[in-house]
Order: sequence, then C-alpha cells, then structure tokens
Amino acid sequence: MRAAHDTASFADPVALRTPLYEAHLAAGARIVEFAGWDMPVQYKGVLEEHAAVRERVGIFDVSHMGEVTIDGAGALESAQRLVTNDLSKCADGQAQYSVLCNEKGGVIDDIIVYRYSPSRLFICVNASGREKDFTWMKDHAEGARVEQRSDDWAQIAIQGPQAAALVDQLCQPKVIDLAYYHFRDATVAGVPGCIVARTGYTGEDGFEVFVPPGGARKLWDTLVAKGATPCGLGARDSLRLEVAYRLYGNDMDEDHTPLEAGLAWIVKLEKPSGFIGSDALKQQKAQGLKRRLIGFKLTGKGIARHGYPVLKDGQRVGEVTSGTMSPVLKEPIGLAYVPTDLSRIGTAFDVEVRGKPVAAQVVKTPFVEKIK
Repeated sequence: MRAAHDTASFADPVALRTPLYEAHLAAGARIVEFAGWDMPVQYKGVLEEHAAVRERVGIFDVSHMGEVTIDGAGALESAQRLVTNDLSKCADGQAQYSVLCNEKGGVIDDIIVYRYSPSRLFICVNASGREKDFTWMKDHAEGARVEQRSDDWAQIAIQGPQAAALVDQLCQPKVIDLAYYHFRDATVAGVPGCIVARTGYTGEDGFEVFVPPGGARKLWDTLVAKGATPCGLGARDSLRLEVAYRLYGNDMDEDHTPLEAGLAWIVKLEKPSGFIGSDALKQQKAQGLKRRLIGFKLTGKGIARHGYPVLKDGQRVGEVTSGTMSPVLKEPIGLAYVPTDLSRIGTAFDVEVRGKPVAAQVVKTPFVEKIK
C-alpha cells in the first residue's frame, strides 16, 4: 500500500512505503527492503516482540500485502477453477486458505479467499504477488470481473492472547463472537469501512484488519495507546516458523507443488470443476512424491538458514527453506525439502552450516503448539 505522498509506481526501482511508514520511523524501527517495500524488521528487538505476541498482544503492519476482488454472477465458479481448495464448502462470511497453481502444479502463491457471496469474493495475496497474481487471475478467469484493489487497503494484524479483547472493544459491531477464519465489515477505532477477519500468521488468536489507507495511522496509534507492541518482520518470521506456517518464496514456489509442501489438506482434487494444475497434481499423487517439506531440529550446534544444504552420508540431498533459533523452545528449528525416504519422523541427516556438517533430525510439526 503506497502512502499518499509516495508517487512511485509498481515499475519504479525504488522501494514502496505503506501509510504507516512515518509511524515506524517515529517508533525507532529498523527499516529493510522486503518484496520491494520499505518495511520495519524490528523496533526494540525480535525476541521482545516475539514474546509480546506469545504472551500479550503485538501488532504488525502488513499493508504491503495485495488485494484482488472477483465479482459477478460467475465469480464463485470462476474462482473454483483458479484455486486448489473448494469454495463451495466456504460459507458467506467465511475465509478459506488456498493456493494458486500453474499448469505443472507449481505454487504461484498462497492466498486467503474471503467469501461475501457467490458473486463477490475478496482475495488477499502476498506482497510479491500483488501484480503477478492479479494478472494471472484476470487472464484465466471466465465469466467474472477481476479487479486490482491493493491500493484501496492498508492492513494491520493484531495477534496474541489479549488481541481478541483489544480489537473487540474498538469495533462496532462487536467481533468477539467471530469464529476462526470468519470476517465482518466494521468500524474500528472510529474508522469506517474496515474488514475484520479472525485470521493470522502467528499461531495465536487475533485479527487481521483491512483498513482504508487514510485511517491506518489512527488505528495503529489507537492500538499502541491501548498497550499493543509494534512488531516487525523479524518476529513475524520467527512466530510463523514456530508453528510451521509456510512462507511463499522460501518454503514453496512455482518449482514445488502444494503436495510436496505438505499442503495436501487444501488441495481438493475431487472438485468437479477441477482447477488449473489439478491434472499435474493427480499424476504426481498417483506416481508418489519424490520429495517432501519436513520440519527438523538441529541436534548439533548451529543455526540452519535458508539455502543451507541438507546432507546424507556426505552427499547433498536437499535444501533448508527456513530456519531460526526458536525463541520459545530455545532450540534451532527449520523446514527443508528432502527425498521422501528421508522424511519420516526421527530420520537423521546433516545440515551444512558455514561449511561444516551439523547433525539434525526430522521432527513433528508444528514445533510450538498453535492456539489458532
């Protein structure tokens, strides 16, 4: 989401800025470039921000995410052919996690579809997919109108054990009764025209609020004044990894399928309409997976990072996609693609950390139990 004063276009080489950029600077945030955006990676420190979300309530600026709408009499049928999950099982007022696939079954992006009605769908995409996903959906949609709405919204995530009570006191109508993965239009902190969804990327209870850009600073400042801790991308990454949520571009991409990424639960191959990539995924399932994304802990000393080689008997057999030192477990954890025969829980292998093999073991995920 560009700030009103930011005249950069999507084609410009300079980083874009959200409507909350000045708030981040005022709070002393360390700014980094992420998916073409100037974003806060941390304020006072990743560990402190991570703990705030696990123990109290933290807020994240996620306005860099994109939004697309699909409208018209054929919206639901059109979207069914685009996504892997089954939107006919999603009720009005409910959200559904899904994936867009290419013809080979590779992951174009992971998304959340918010169903207002069979003729009105609101879709949140990753920052890197704002233009890519929109173009792909528009090119492949039939019988429906696809519109780019990313500049119409900022987005703030409020997460943690105290998040629900905090958001509810600011909302009209109330939202405390919203079930997980449901949403409602509301006025929040006096800002009308918001969408409040009981979703998140941390494993904790909470909401993600889509807010008109002009009201984003008012909502952010109100949340801070009510005791919420501003959190950056660093804590967002460590929180999502502890509950093994996938990160697009790391743990899945167009060269890996959702079946390989452990997302078979959102791939509905039995849908009568089928979807783009379903034939390739049916074939892959029938032939058996040759590689899988697994969770692991290092049993030796070190921290695994994205791109580090996975070794078996000294030979490279896979690659780490995400890794960190878990703030909750105080252990090094990670996700990696390995051959299927090395994917069983308890299987031992090595990760090459700074040129040296470090012992690792496949473990059950999530690493930390999810609340939501």
